[in-house]
Amino acid sequence: MNEKDIKKLLEAVRNKEMDINQAMKALEDLPFKDLGFAKIDNHREIRVGYPEVIYCAGKTTEQVKNIVAFMLTKNNNILGTRADEAMYLAVKEICPEVHYNPLGRTLTIRKKEECLTDSYIAIVSAGTSDLPVVEEAAETAALLGNRVEKIVDVGVAGIHRLFSKLDMIRGAKVVIVIAGMEGALASVIGGLVDKPVIAVPTSVGYGANFGGVSALLSMLNSCASGVSVVNIDNGFGAAYNASIINKL
Repeated sequence: MNEKDIKKLLEAVRNKEMDINQAMKALEDLPFKDLGFAKIDNHREIRVGYPEVIYCAGKTTEQVKNIVAFMLTKNNNILGTRADEAMYLAVKEICPEVHYNPLGRTLTIRKKEECLTDSYIAIVSAGTSDLPVVEEAAETAALLGNRVEKIVDVGVAGIHRLFSKLDMIRGAKVVIVIAGMEGALASVIGGLVDKPVIAVPTSVGYGANFGGVSALLSMLNSCASGVSVVNIDNGFGAAYNASIINKL
């Protein structure tokens, strides 16, 4: 439930289209619903503009299914990240229209059609191995109502590939840069664009990459002033922040 939904509810009571008991019933799950194993934050969209997202990793398949079952009663768009195929099949039993992105490991259910922004988010990745994080970011940004342009496999080992896409990257309102290994792509793009760059280090790389720590440190030490950094493999977090920027 968001501010628009609450205003409609109050107007319906004022116009005698709904009685007070019906309105109270609609509001009874605010600010959260206690499922025993989880407390669903039904107040979050009112506070921050976006509904709660399900982080599926660490949850059982049945827990994910039960969370989705409750969230479906609110008729909101639903996003689950880090979901496996078993979770997808379980959710599909109660919601046939659920979409699963196996590469990005996301579950998406669209109950409301969002008007896409005129401006767009560019998601740029260094290599094909970074695509799981690209897909998580793209699914998140799209469900939050953003136009998305993906530019993939343009890392510094073949930097001429990047230059052929510079016009598209520069046309974005915000740029997400996803890279593993040494993470140099974020600094390169940060020095070429006048838009905020959100860098995502990935765990892609050989042993000295330390599971993404080397890329994380490179991005944090970037001398390109417009670069900010999220956690390793956190495509969701990057897209969430990019969405806020894109809608300012």
